[in-house]
Amino acid sequence: MNAPHLHSVDLLISARWVVPIQPDRVVLEDHAVAINAGAIVEVLPRDDASKKYMPRERIDLPEHALIPGLVNAHSHNPMVLLRGLADDLPLMTWLQEHIWPVEAKVIGPGFVRDGVELAIAEMLRGGTTCCNENYFFPDAQAATYKAHGFRAVVGLPIIEFPSAWAQTRDEYFERALAVHDQYRDDPLVRTSFGPHAPYTVADESFARIRTLSDHLDIPVHLHLMETAQEVEDSKREHGLRPMQRLQKLGLVNDRLIAVHMTQVSDAEIAACAETGVSVVHCPESNLKLASGFCPAEKLHRGGVNLALGTDGCASNNDLDMFGELRTAALLAKGVANDAAAFDDACALRAATLNGAHAIGLGERIGSIESGKRADLVAVRMDEVETQPLYNVISHLAYAVSRRQVSDVWIDGVRKLDDGALVDFDLAGVLEKARRWRERIAAL
Repeated sequence: MNAPHLHSVDLLISARWVVPIQPDRVVLEDHAVAINAGAIVEVLPRDDASKKYMPRERIDLPEHALIPGLVNAHSHNPMVLLRGLADDLPLMTWLQEHIWPVEAKVIGPGFVRDGVELAIAEMLRGGTTCCNENYFFPDAQAATYKAHGFRAVVGLPIIEFPSAWAQTRDEYFERALAVHDQYRDDPLVRTSFGPHAPYTVADESFARIRTLSDHLDIPVHLHLMETAQEVEDSKREHGLRPMQRLQKLGLVNDRLIAVHMTQVSDAEIAACAETGVSVVHCPESNLKLASGFCPAEKLHRGGVNLALGTDGCASNNDLDMFGELRTAALLAKGVANDAAAFDDACALRAATLNGAHAIGLGERIGSIESGKRADLVAVRMDEVETQPLYNVISHLAYAVSRRQVSDVWIDGVRKLDDGALVDFDLAGVLEKARRWRERIAAL
């Protein structure tokens, strides 16, 4: 009798628990994930995998949960170099009197590149494999993410005042389109339009963004209704709430990524659900800046795709998505006055598949399914902090620390190996961060 034919694959990862996210609330015990050419081939029981596949590399994770890579759906990662610079201030004071003046003196390709590199190291060590960026010098951002094999959607900034990136409205658009064209077919780096916010972008620019977003089929990623003051200012200046203004301009659709939304009304929640708008909740930044509370449970119950983001390190002050999903789950219960609100599985899904859907990558990442790209994270579950273990998803939401992340893969390529960054000059990156600290502290 002939032995069964074994299928050759690049990698076979077996784990004590596989949490695929899709199907929802499922935990697969003693399963394996077969990977070839950066894609997930199959998820199947460990014993069946050994009989079916002949991997070039085999990895066994006997005390780990294997989950999809976390998706940080709103970030300003170069701002990691401003971590802790201006704490305990309200949003507009923080922005106008501290952050923007410092940025005006230091921002440039080098600042952006070095900040992104430091952020990549932090994200990988915390299980984040994809981010959605909104910052200046998208060309430097994109080149850095690509060089490190990190998945990113890079925002093409549009704002009405001159910056080191562009001086005029036309230049912002010209440079945005040039970066989009350069990365149009890149397997890891995508683009979106990144108008800063309704209070810094004019109707004419929004109209151009709407036309180009439709033509290029790329998302529009902006801060929206972050504070009560923003809403009042909009009503005074435009006679409309910020979201009403965007509706009038035709931007409220399934390509809109609306960040913060602490002031969203019930009618606006219904409009988001009907049109396919994704909302990105940044609970820790909103708490720190006292901006308000995004009604996560209302959005979830209303059928809105709700994702999670850290915001920038200047207002958080970390890129810890495990911390963010825990805060989101706990805060939602307090805001809704309901202990069952935004439960553990909802929070984990918001940090993975919902984030992927929000940024236009839901068909590629965010869950462990055949055909998707192999962006995977292994989390040690045998630490003191996660014992005893009754419910894997509960621990991932409420007990796990990012320091329990042991291994990370992006597109099937190993980026973290038993806690150590792979092919990454961490000492060099930290030295650059120290130099930036000295320069900025002297301003």
